[in-house]
Amino acid sequence: MKKQIIGMMCLTAMMSSCHIYKAYDRPETIDASGIYRDPASATDTLAADTANMGNLPWKEIFRDAKLQALIEEGLANNVDMQAAALRVQEAKVMLTAAKLSYLPSINLAPQGSTTSMGGGNYVKAYQLPVAASWEIDLFGKILNTKRGQKVAYEQSQYAEQAVRSQIICGIANVYYSLLMLDRQVEITTETAAIYKENVRVMEAMKIAGMTTEAAVAQMRAASHQVEASLMDLKRQVRETENSLAVLLAKAPQTIERSTLDEQVMPEELAAGVPMQLLENRPDVKMAEMTLAAAYYTTNSARAAFYPGLNITGMAGWTNGSGIQVSNPGEFMLQALASLAQPIFNNGKLIANLKVSKAEEKIAQMNYQQTILEAGKEVSDALYLFDTQNKKLVEDRGQVEQLDKAVTYTKALFQSGDATYLEILTAQQNLLSAQLSEVADNFQRMQAVINLYSALGGGRE
Repeated sequence: MKKQIIGMMCLTAMMSSCHIYKAYDRPETIDASGIYRDPASATDTLAADTANMGNLPWKEIFRDAKLQALIEEGLANNVDMQAAALRVQEAKVMLTAAKLSYLPSINLAPQGSTTSMGGGNYVKAYQLPVAASWEIDLFGKILNTKRGQKVAYEQSQYAEQAVRSQIICGIANVYYSLLMLDRQVEITTETAAIYKENVRVMEAMKIAGMTTEAAVAQMRAASHQVEASLMDLKRQVRETENSLAVLLAKAPQTIERSTLDEQVMPEELAAGVPMQLLENRPDVKMAEMTLAAAYYTTNSARAAFYPGLNITGMAGWTNGSGIQVSNPGEFMLQALASLAQPIFNNGKLIANLKVSKAEEKIAQMNYQQTILEAGKEVSDALYLFDTQNKKLVEDRGQVEQLDKAVTYTKALFQSGDATYLEILTAQQNLLSAQLSEVADNFQRMQAVINLYSALGGGRE
């Protein structure tokens, strides 16, 4: 009867602990549907398409050879990238240690003593045992620890992928910023030369009595304004070069680069389907690994309620039996099995389980929130790209018309039907429009970078 009762108790314990052995599965409540907004659809629904630019190698997105060389240099030398690689190695070592927990621990523990009583002869005793201890994983304590460490290892790999993607997209973003500033410096330099010529012409016209000193002063002021703007742009170029150099883990210096007009960017962007984010984007995978780790922590908290079985043994030689000392020594062998069931710390175990469940729920909510934020970044990048494409059409039309306005105003001035102030206004408007066109072109490039990053591009 006692054997039956004990058997039933063991069976009940085993049945109630089945969940402890179950591996992590993504919760069914995690939802990624509808997290993309179509920039052109009235229903906000993006058409399903498995094509995904995030799966493309980064060299197919960023085709500038000089940019590619900078990215490769950054991946090789960037401090954050090197640190991420080291953390992967650390996690791999910890995973190996967790796997070794299944094996018994073996220790050599030699001991010796010398004893003399009543001034008699010294009695020397020794032991040369090899002690072994082995925990039998009946209820998944070691299993869940190992699985949790495996999750930590995978999380470190995804963290490395995230750093890699950030470096690739970060270098590209700074590089294109540099090209934008170069083009703005070029436009402003040409405009500054035109303004200097305007000042010279106005001064000659004043001498000839064709204009006033007020008009000359106004033209000089406009020329100074353009020169000051040019200096500010050159400062921004220098600072951007310095930022890019530091990103490459080297001292601030001149960066070799091409021009903005040479860049070839995709004409259409493919975002794929939202479910792909769950597998492609490193930070989303990291959030899921955090959830998986919390799941295994909860399982470990459950396993702590059940008994632990430890087997210990010792084998070796000794010349002391505890009663007498013999010489030579004899072989000894000892084995012991112990079953420990928690009793008085049950309240602490219950508290640990409640805390673990709460942390698991928090991790699940954070995972869902990370997915929503990723969807937002994809939607924002899609809309930015669509907007900048439309703005560039308007910008080019504006520049074309303002260029004509400058030409027409000069012709009217020569015929006496316009003042030089009208020419100045037309030239200022043209400069502003040209700089805006360059900035909007850069924003379009940035949209490509943002979407590629948001889709997990550059992770491999």
